[in-house]
Amino acid sequence: MKLSDVREILSAEVLTGEELLDKEVHSACGCDLMSDVLAFVKDRALLLTGLMNPQVIRTAEMMDIETVIFVRGKKPDEAIIGMAKMKDIIVMTTDYPLYIAAGMLYKAGLGNV
Repeated sequence: MKLSDVREILSAEVLTGEELLDKEVHSACGCDLMSDVLAFVKDRALLLTGLMNPQVIRTAEMMDIETVIFVRGKKPDEAIIGMAKMKDIIVMTTDYPLYIAAGMLYKAGLGNV
C-alpha cells in the first residue's frame, strides 16, 4: 500500500516527508511500547503510536521504519519533528484512536496491524 493511500484512509496530516508518500508499506505495528516494536516489527512496516517522545523516532530509525503515525490527534513537538526530518522519517498525525486506525488499515488490506 502506498503511503498516500494510508494518508487518505486515516485522513492524516503529513508533518514531514510529504514528497515521500509514493513509498510502499507492507505492514503496520500499532503500539505504545517501543520494546514491542523492537520484538515484533516486520520489513516495510509503519508505526502507529500515541507515545510522544523522541524514543519513538530513535526506535523507528533502529528498526528501519520509515513512517510514524501519531494517533488520537497528538502532534509531536518541534524536537521530534526535527529529529524525524534529519533521519528522513515520514511523520503523520490522525485523529483516530490507535485501535480504529489499525482496523481501518487492516480492512484496507495492510497486514500485521
